[in-house]
Amino acid sequence: MSLVTVHAPQPHTTVVTLNRPERLNAMSIDLVIELWDAFEAVAADNDCWVMVLTGAGRAFCSGLDLKDYGVIPNIDGLQVGRIAQRSMRYYSRLIPQMRRLPQPIVAAVNGPAFGGGLCLSLGADIRVAAASASFNATGIVNGLTSTELGASFLLPRLVGASRAHDLLLAGRRIDAGEAERIGLVSRVVPDDQVLDHALEIARGMCEFSPYGLSMTKDILWVNLETTSLESAIEIEDRNQLMLGFTENLPEAIRAFDEGRRPVYTDEPRRDLFRPSDTPAS
Repeated sequence: MSLVTVHAPQPHTTVVTLNRPERLNAMSIDLVIELWDAFEAVAADNDCWVMVLTGAGRAFCSGLDLKDYGVIPNIDGLQVGRIAQRSMRYYSRLIPQMRRLPQPIVAAVNGPAFGGGLCLSLGADIRVAAASASFNATGIVNGLTSTELGASFLLPRLVGASRAHDLLLAGRRIDAGEAERIGLVSRVVPDDQVLDHALEIARGMCEFSPYGLSMTKDILWVNLETTSLESAIEIEDRNQLMLGFTENLPEAIRAFDEGRRPVYTDEPRRDLFRPSDTPAS
């Protein structure tokens, strides 16, 4: 049985599902390897414009499988320290990979998102929570640290330093309502609607330019690390100019005038550069 399933329920949208419901989709080495491969396949799929990440059964992801976390491949000749280091990176590399995906990621958090599951949700671009979802940084609870898989970088940027410190140091479990109030998730919906709602968001996004979606995602992430307004605006200007060289804006104007929805092709704009009427000297 696949530990991660991939399917396309609607045009230009791929759903990636963690598929260990009997273990609340806990993260084993085998699961994170399959998840890495699934992300790679989505990234390479030019027909996919938006990805939805969710969990099978009643959980999103309960974090590290403490009973059966497995063994990484290719460890012959390695001592325990190097094995541990490589093992950790099998998990932590997932979050930068999510950032590098050209497609925006909508997390449909259908239940508990603990430990590494919380971190996977932080790596998404949009988070939608089921009413029964809950969130917990379990590392500190289990005698480790809650600063894992990018949590110490991402969580303060989403909810602020004070709330991030509270969640990561106190090991406090929060429900979907509090997660929405503090800005960890943007929407809370009934349990049986969370995946459908995420797909509805993706469907709406797919009416936009896939190039525009990808470039907007890129700059949102880049400017999380930019330290000045001037730098942020400089890269935004270049981003906007690149889209301005496509037929998208003229198509938007035509569609508005004709009372229809625009159809964006991302093709190069044809009216920007015309031969000069004046002969070259």
